[in-house]
Amino acid sequence: MKRRVLIADDARFMREKLKEIFTSLDFEVVGEAFDGDSAVNLYQELKPDLVTMDIVMPGKNGIDAIKEIKEKDPDAKIIVITTLGQKNVVVEALEAGAEEFIVKPFSRRDIKKVVNKLFK
Repeated sequence: MKRRVLIADDARFMREKLKEIFTSLDFEVVGEAFDGDSAVNLYQELKPDLVTMDIVMPGKNGIDAIKEIKEKDPDAKIIVITTLGQKNVVVEALEAGAEEFIVKPFSRRDIKKVVNKLFK
C-alpha cells in the first residue's frame, strides 16, 4: 500500500514540484494545502502518513500549523520545507514537532533521503 502525503505550501509551483517528486517515490498525494489552516483541517480529515510543511504561508504559518497537528496527533510525521535557511526558524520548527527539514531549492534526492530516514 502506498504511503500518503499531504503537501502544504502557498506556492502552486512548489506544490506541483513536490507532487511530482512524491509520486515518483511511490507516494499517493492525498491533499494540498495553501495555508496553515487548510493544512491542519486536511490533516484531520485525511490522516496522511506524512506532511510537508512550508513555514511562510498566509494566515496561520507553518510553525503554528505543526504545533496544532502535533497537539492532535503526537505521532504525525512532518517535514519542514522552507527557503528560510535561518537556523532559529529551523530550530523552532523542530521544537514544534517537525521530524526533519529541507531547505529550498531541493532535489528529488534530498526528499528521498529524508523520506527513507523517516520510514526506515
